[in-house]
Amino acid sequence: MTTDHGSGPTLTTGEGDTELDDRLTGELIAFNTAATGVSDRGTFSVKVTDEAGELVGGLSAWTWGALCGIDLLWVRDDSRKDGWGGRILRAAETEARRRGCDRVAVSSYTFQAPGFYERHGYVEAARIPGIHGVHADVHLLKQLTEP
Repeated sequence: MTTDHGSGPTLTTGEGDTELDDRLTGELIAFNTAATGVSDRGTFSVKVTDEAGELVGGLSAWTWGALCGIDLLWVRDDSRKDGWGGRILRAAETEARRRGCDRVAVSSYTFQAPGFYERHGYVEAARIPGIHGVHADVHLLKQLTEP
């Protein structure tokens, strides 16, 4: 942890801080709502478990202002060829539509799954190169309704 005790406020750099994350989220939601008048922010998840109750895969996402953003999508190795990724993604898109969203955004590194998302109708919107030299962070978008 690094702390700067100059005169006035104290600046501290350290490990992840869930209390700070929660406060920042709340402050940004309040700011965004005041700026746009849109206050429909929400979160949801999709979860698949096997017969033993073990996690097969899942997804976490947020919605706000007709946009759904996928934060995380993961399927365990031994289940990736069983179509669970696509089923999880379709369930999330259905939930996003139910919440009034007309598009979904997601980010995936080139060594992860941008091809998976493209096969499901997502289109590359931006690419940030230089992740550990040869990789990139690919941002994809899918329209859920006709523009």
